[in-house]
Amino acid sequence: MSATITRPAPDRTLRLGISRAGYEIRSYFRQGDTVFFTFLFPLLMLTIFSVAFSDSDFGQTPDGDPVTAAQYYLPAMLAAGVLLSGLQNMAIDIAVEKGDGTLKRLAGSPLSPVSYFIGKIGQVLVTAVLQAALLITVALVVFGVPLPTEPERWLTFAWVFLLGVTTCSILGIGLSGVPRSGKSASAVIIPIVLVLQFISGVYIQFSALPEWLQNVANLFPLAWLAHGMRAVFLPESYSALEQGGEWNLAGIAIACGIWLVVGLIATRATFRWIRKDG
Repeated sequence: MSATITRPAPDRTLRLGISRAGYEIRSYFRQGDTVFFTFLFPLLMLTIFSVAFSDSDFGQTPDGDPVTAAQYYLPAMLAAGVLLSGLQNMAIDIAVEKGDGTLKRLAGSPLSPVSYFIGKIGQVLVTAVLQAALLITVALVVFGVPLPTEPERWLTFAWVFLLGVTTCSILGIGLSGVPRSGKSASAVIIPIVLVLQFISGVYIQFSALPEWLQNVANLFPLAWLAHGMRAVFLPESYSALEQGGEWNLAGIAIACGIWLVVGLIATRATFRWIRKDG
């Protein structure tokens, strides 16, 4: 008699995933260091840049009002927040769970890998939305940043944000297989994330970077996410400073779509409940 392999029903997989997401969110906010370096760090950097460069010239709006440092850096910090919440937090968290035996224990539970991923991505989505809302609120209330009034700009923000969260989360899962152990995860992942931020127009004005470095940055999703956020929150005239002299929204969808597929392939090839060297 041949053995029958039973697979979890889709509705059960989804229920377990949503339940896992609730657990992941609670666990996330109980970790002070994680909350600071992934949730509050972009807010801290926005505050520092807004104060430090308050007298700098970032151009003017169509109405003749100056573009403040807070308005200029808000898009960059929103993009960085997506990267930190998705790729960095996800990669380190899963690598640690591989190392401390959490995934080994989950392998013997009713939780499937798909439910586990739903829980992780759900946690990233919720925390990223809260982080973005906090950044935008502080920018508006504390620094007086004018927000877009055109519905199409907010629609652009929504799909760029959701695509960015999904792409970075999947890439984080794939990247979690790179560290040799949970203890080395931060040392491996954080430098990668930090370099991407410096070359992608987060801390340094993207148009001020050498063209060859801009081309390198455009090979990765963060530069495109920052580009999309600038298209939402900066005046239309700023498009002249971008490569090609316009907001390339199609390029964002293509670049992030490619990296999403790369992340899915990497996840399928590398993710295991138990490490091979364990």
